[in-house]
Amino acid sequence: MTRRLVVLMVGLVSTTLLIAGLGTLVLANVRARATTEDSLRQQAVDVSTGIGQLFGDPDGTGGTGGTGGTGGTGDTEVTAQQERQRLRQLTLLRRVLNLDGFAVLTFNRAGGVLTADELPAAFDVELLDVAALRQGVVQSGNIRSLVFAAAPLDLPQQRLAVIVLTQQANAGLGPAARYFALAAALTALLALLAAMIAGRRFTQPIRAASRATTLIASGQLSTRLPDPGAGHHDELADLARNVNSMAESLERSRMLEHQFLLSVSHDLRTPLTSIRGYAEALSDGTVDPVRSAAVIKSEARRLERLVADLLDLAKLQASSFSLRNEPIDLSQLALVAGQGFEPDAAERNIQLIVQPWPSPLMVTADHDRLAQVVANLVENALKFATRTVHVATVADHGWAVATVRDDGPGISPQDLPHVFERLYVARHQPARAENSSGLGLAIVHQLVSAMGGQVWVTSELGAGTTFGLRIPAAD
Repeated sequence: MTRRLVVLMVGLVSTTLLIAGLGTLVLANVRARATTEDSLRQQAVDVSTGIGQLFGDPDGTGGTGGTGGTGGTGDTEVTAQQERQRLRQLTLLRRVLNLDGFAVLTFNRAGGVLTADELPAAFDVELLDVAALRQGVVQSGNIRSLVFAAAPLDLPQQRLAVIVLTQQANAGLGPAARYFALAAALTALLALLAAMIAGRRFTQPIRAASRATTLIASGQLSTRLPDPGAGHHDELADLARNVNSMAESLERSRMLEHQFLLSVSHDLRTPLTSIRGYAEALSDGTVDPVRSAAVIKSEARRLERLVADLLDLAKLQASSFSLRNEPIDLSQLALVAGQGFEPDAAERNIQLIVQPWPSPLMVTADHDRLAQVVANLVENALKFATRTVHVATVADHGWAVATVRDDGPGISPQDLPHVFERLYVARHQPARAENSSGLGLAIVHQLVSAMGGQVWVTSELGAGTTFGLRIPAAD
C-alpha cells in the first residue's frame, strides 16, 4: 500500500506540474501575441506616418491630389523613379526596428500587387483586405506564432502602399526553463518524501490492526491496539477502537462460555451425583426406599428443567420456536404461577405474596411461553430472597405490567446491564441457595421480545431486586 500511495502522489504531482507548465506556456504565448500585435499596430501606424512625410505629405496622409500632395501634375510631383528610390530606402528601417519582417507592398486601383519586397515566411498577401486598407483601416492578426500588422499609405495616381510588419511571438519559457525544470524536480522529490512519510504513517496502523486481528483469530483474545485517545476521530482511530471492541467482545464471550460450561457442569453433576448415590444405596438396601425415590425424583426434575432450558435457548437462538397467540389475562396467569411456587417458598421459609390487578389485564400472547416467563422470574427471585417475594400486576397506559420483587442482596451495578445476556453469570454474585446456569433470564428476555414486550430490572445492593415485564394490552 505504501508503494501504491507513493506512486499515486508522485504521479499526481508530476501531472499537476505538467498541466501547470503547459497552461503557463499557453497563457504566456497568448499574452505575448496580444502584446506583440498591439505593438506592431502602433509601429505600423508610426512607420506609415513617417513614410507619408518622406513622400512630401507633412500630415502623413499621403494625399493623392492638390498642390501640396504627392499626387497631381504640379512641379512638386514626385516622379515614378524617385518614388521607387524612396520605397527602396524604406528597407533601411529594418536595421532600427526590432522586427522579424518588414515589407512594403504597392497596389493599383484594381487591387493587384505592383511591387513587393520579399515577404516574410508564412505570410500571404491574401490575408490583407485591400478595400479596408484603402479606407485607412489598420489590420493585424497572427499565423500561429507569427504576428503581423499592416498600415495603409496613399501614393500618387491613386495607388496604395501597405506597410507590413511581422514578428515572432512564441514566448516559451526562455531562460526560465531551467529554473522551472529545477523547481519541478525539487517538487517531485519533496512529493516522493512526503508520500513515503505519509504512507508509513497511514499504513502503520493498518499493519498493526492486521497483526492484531491475526493474533485474535489465533486465539490470543487479550491482544489490543494502542488507544488512539478521545480527541482522535479519523478512520484509523475508529479502526483501532473497532478492533479493540471486537477483541473485548470475543474475550468476554469466551469468559461467559467458560462460566456457562462450569455452571452447567456443576448443575448436571450435582443431581447426577445424588441420583447415583441413592441408587447405589437402594441397591445395598441401606436407605429408606420411599425417601430415596423422592430424592431421585426431585433431582431428575432439576435435570429435566436444565435440559429444557438448554433446548429452549437453542430454539430461541435458531429462531425455530413458534408462538400461538391468544387472549390471556396476565393477572390470572401471574396468580396461578405464584400459587405453583408456594410449596417451594414454604420449604425455603419465604413468604410468597401475589397481588393481582383487580380487573382482568388482557394481552395477546402465547399462554405457555408467558407462563414460562413469569415462572422463571418467580423461581429466580426465590433463589435470592431472604424472607419475601412479591408478585404484582398493574395496568400502565396501554401496557399490562407484571413485576417480581425479592428482598435479597441485590445485583451489583457492574452486573446489572448484563443480567439478560445469554450465558452470563455475575462476577460479583452473592451466595445463594443453589447454583444455576443463568439461562432462565436469557430465555425471559428472548420470549418477551418475541411477543412484542419489554423486560427490565432494577436493584439496590442490600435492598433487593425487581424484575418486570410489560406487554401491550389487548384492545
